Amino acid sequence: MAHRLLFLLILFGYSQLLFGQSGLRGLLVDASTTKPIPFASVALYRPADSVAITGALSDSVGNFLITPVPPGQYVLKTFFIGYKAHLVTLTLKRSEILNLGSLLLEPVKNQLNEVVVTGQRSDLMVKADRQTYRAAQFGAAVGGTATDLLRNLPGISISAEGEVTQRGANGFLVLLNGKPVQANLGTLLNQLPANTIEAIDVITTPSARFDPDGKAGIIAISTKSGVDQGLSVLVNGQGGFPSLNAFANGHHPVRYSADASISYRTNRWDWTLSMAYLRNDLAGRREGDVYTVLGNRMTRFPSTGERSFNRYTLTNRLAISFTPTKADVWSAGLYYGHRTEDRTADLVYNNRETDRQTGLLISQIDYFNANLVRKRGQFFTANLDYTHTFTSKTTLSAGILYEYDYLDGFTRNLNVRRTDTRDTLQYTFTTTDRPIGNLRANLDASWPLAGGRLEAGYQYRYQRDNGDYRYLNQDGQGAPLLLIDAFTGQARITNQIHSLYSQYSHKARQWDYTAGIRFEAAGRDVVIQPQGQSYPLSLNNLFPSLNLAYRPSEDWLLRLGYSRRVQRTSNLALNPLPEREHSETLEQGDPALLPEFVDLSELGVTRTAGRSTWQATLYHQNVQNIVNRVNSVYADTILNRLYTNAGRAQRLGLELTADLTITKRWKLYVGGTVYRSVISGQLFQNTVVFNNRAWAYSMNANTTIQPAAGWVLQANLNYLSQRITAQGEDSRFFVPNLSIKKSFIQNRLSVLFQWQNIGLGWLKSNEQRITTRGVDFYTTTNYIQEKDILLLNLSYSLHQRNKPAKLPGNEFGEKEF
Repeated sequence: MAHRLLFLLILFGYSQLLFGQSGLRGLLVDASTTKPIPFASVALYRPADSVAITGALSDSVGNFLITPVPPGQYVLKTFFIGYKAHLVTLTLKRSEILNLGSLLLEPVKNQLNEVVVTGQRSDLMVKADRQTYRAAQFGAAVGGTATDLLRNLPGISISAEGEVTQRGANGFLVLLNGKPVQANLGTLLNQLPANTIEAIDVITTPSARFDPDGKAGIIAISTKSGVDQGLSVLVNGQGGFPSLNAFANGHHPVRYSADASISYRTNRWDWTLSMAYLRNDLAGRREGDVYTVLGNRMTRFPSTGERSFNRYTLTNRLAISFTPTKADVWSAGLYYGHRTEDRTADLVYNNRETDRQTGLLISQIDYFNANLVRKRGQFFTANLDYTHTFTSKTTLSAGILYEYDYLDGFTRNLNVRRTDTRDTLQYTFTTTDRPIGNLRANLDASWPLAGGRLEAGYQYRYQRDNGDYRYLNQDGQGAPLLLIDAFTGQARITNQIHSLYSQYSHKARQWDYTAGIRFEAAGRDVVIQPQGQSYPLSLNNLFPSLNLAYRPSEDWLLRLGYSRRVQRTSNLALNPLPEREHSETLEQGDPALLPEFVDLSELGVTRTAGRSTWQATLYHQNVQNIVNRVNSVYADTILNRLYTNAGRAQRLGLELTADLTITKRWKLYVGGTVYRSVISGQLFQNTVVFNNRAWAYSMNANTTIQPAAGWVLQANLNYLSQRITAQGEDSRFFVPNLSIKKSFIQNRLSVLFQWQNIGLGWLKSNEQRITTRGVDFYTTTNYIQEKDILLLNLSYSLHQRNKPAKLPGNEFGEKEF
């Protein structure tokens, strides 16, 4: 009898444990924008002694759940950077899951007299699908562009030609304040002032609600704005010291910039205007060697000379937000940008033609090549968005974006006899005129479901690119300048995409997951006139995604992610009309190019200890239809450079990151990746088969020291090893930098001295050699760019704001620029 009673008591106790749990749930919402606040801390305290009982983090859409919690009275408190703590007194009954509804968190208002805090704070936040980096961590980039910020991130590398890669893969979807920007990433980064950036997210396995564009993932940039009412101003100016190493070029580089952000906010209205002008020239030198084989003749033509850039960028952004009620938010944006880039390549060629059998010299000539490529672009963008939040926490949003861009430019290529520059050997002149129109519209919904959140939406995209291309040629002194019909024409390119997506996210205790799928119907047509040739392409594809996070304790996080992506070909790569880029190269695209399809997978672990974070990620990339730019022999002194689908590429690698707060005044950040790269396929209609394999690695290191209050010393190093391509390899590339910053007037005024591309007269920094080879040619070029650049930056802020602003960006045009 006694043992039966004991059994019943135990059974009753377990039933209370299993079926009588108490807890609470809720949704954290920004009081000013009504948008959910992800990954904020929520804690429960006993009111009698203020002892913390338990707590949780809100998930990716702001929901939190705390269970089990014993019945009783509690005080709930929220914690998140940039927001006031929110307190709720509550009574929890037995077997009750108390729903607190939406908790409105008030943004922190900045005070006129700021408190100067000595010491460092954590600058890295790890989530299930991304890593978030505070821009302020990389002070050496202040006064520069977003490029200077991005090159510090682990796995991210920027080559001498400005190509951005993540774990060895190029091609990103760019989000500027949550808005997709189909601009070329390098172009966007070079015209976005670093001072305007609050944070950068690197999303390596994006979910289905994002556009599937970008085989390397997503770079999401959040710009600064504010939370305090009234006027807020940030002004920055930068000037460059005279060049220490201009390579005796005919033109010395000029560097200066100015940018300003002006914001004004009331209870319902928020206005932000951003303006920036950047003059950022770069001196350089080019050393090349090429040979071609045609029959029994070998022609070798090494070259050396200037390769420099003059760059002018103007951008204006206006963002307006109107919140008539807590449930409705309207936002609009206008963007105008103008960019001009001149690339000068004045080279001396030594041409020697020999007989392959006898080795005897057939002919020789030395000539001077004056080459100028000018690219200009004007970009206009307007967008309008609306979001409504229902009492059930369901949200409905719609948006439309229209863009018009005009790209034009020319390439001037003149070969003259070196002993008599009046004797023209050959002159070519090519022009480009490209008006581009783009439209994007979207409708999205999100609603609570089974303790998680279900999202679904539709998106429509349309692009029209009407390019006119002219090619003129003059052979010899006194000959007429003739239009070459075979290289002249129009390329009419249209892209149209319909897409539907749905995804579900849920967080339960230590688990957090998001799973979704996206369907896309894409149509593309390339029409070449006057030939009348048409190259249509129609594709239907599914893009699944999965992100799973498990947190066994507050200090550990395990992550698993998968995402299928697509890298669409640029319109430039689709244009088959040749352009004489410089004396030794004729460049053209392929209108039948297929997009690259990519599978991204990763498994990661994160360890946090105080304000230090360690992270390790094992990743795999599988790229089908990889696009490479390959060379073949067009003439004895001209290589034909063609965009083509080269086959398949795979990378298996390990990425390591350490964000260490060593002392209150010393912070060290180190990140790097090592991977095995395999590229295999066929070229030139299967006449060339290749299978290239190699190891590659990159490393970024950044250390910050605060020797005294108001002083910051920062040094960083970015290193990229040699990498293989379909026909050759790109050499290693590294850049060291140093900066010293002094702040005044409660941190509102700062002076920053920067020493970029440190060379010291002997370091081979900021230079890279690119080599390709085939059975009948070999080419290698060393690009040596300016070292030891000295800059001085002055920045002043009045009521500086610190909440991400929804400043608009450019959708398509800058990608084509």
